[in-house]
Amino acid sequence: MTVTGQASDQLAPVPRHQWPRCLLALDSREIRAAAEQFEETFRIEDVQLPQSGLALMKIRDGALGERYFPGEIPLATARVRIILEDGTQAEGAAQVMDDRASLARAIAVLDAVLANQLSGHGRIFPLLQKGRKILADQATERKALLETTRVNFSPLGESEEDDDA
Repeated sequence: MTVTGQASDQLAPVPRHQWPRCLLALDSREIRAAAEQFEETFRIEDVQLPQSGLALMKIRDGALGERYFPGEIPLATARVRIILEDGTQAEGAAQVMDDRASLARAIAVLDAVLANQLSGHGRIFPLLQKGRKILADQATERKALLETTRVNFSPLGESEEDDDA
């Protein structure tokens, strides 16, 4: 039996580049609680101190292809190293559009655990799937709202009357 459509998307693994986005869809307390579990288990060091600030957002113009800066966005970054009892090291990082450096660090910890498949990494999968479902529901809602604003202009050119006469 094969699974098709949205159900198969829910079962497919979430690509690493989407992990922060899926995690940010969740309540920040859930993310921090998951990261704290690993902080109790592993020795975690900051490779780069968590930082938050503003970054210039660069976009390419669709018509001319030129780059321009529409404004600033909040940006938080963190990079951590997990050192296991046997001396093995695993790194993780996060760069999120958010102003909470502590949240970026928590996501970096989860990134390190999941990317390196450390002990307990299976506890993160349900969080990713939950975040993915929230994002899919939001996309469905936005699509439905967009459909309600669609205008059909095709009947405008079909009138037999000549406006120039």
